[in-house]
Amino acid sequence: MDKRSTDTPEPAPKFSHEDRPRDADPTEQSGRAVVAMLQQAANLSNENCDRAMTLAHKLSIQLRAAEDRINQLQAEVAHFQHRAAHAENWLRVIEKEIEKKLIAPRSGAGPDRALMQ
Repeated sequence: MDKRSTDTPEPAPKFSHEDRPRDADPTEQSGRAVVAMLQQAANLSNENCDRAMTLAHKLSIQLRAAEDRINQLQAEVAHFQHRAAHAENWLRVIEKEIEKKLIAPRSGAGPDRALMQ
């Protein structure tokens, strides 16, 4: 076995930091992964915000409808309270008329006078 200079293995070529492919750099890979996760989180956050805004708008419309209905019912209550008070006043007037025209003349007549008539 004779040894020649060509039989010796050549040392592997060394790449400088700039010569290494960018995709092979762990820092690049980590950075890209973090940016991708941030983009995904931003997208999810925007979707959640959109859903919340849609729900808030829907609830706002329902609240406005409920407030309108409450105002309508309060107006009806005031109307019927006014009618009830007006009816009570008429009942007092009718009561006074009954006392004045029907009950008072009989109580002044007495039982003997009623029989004589």
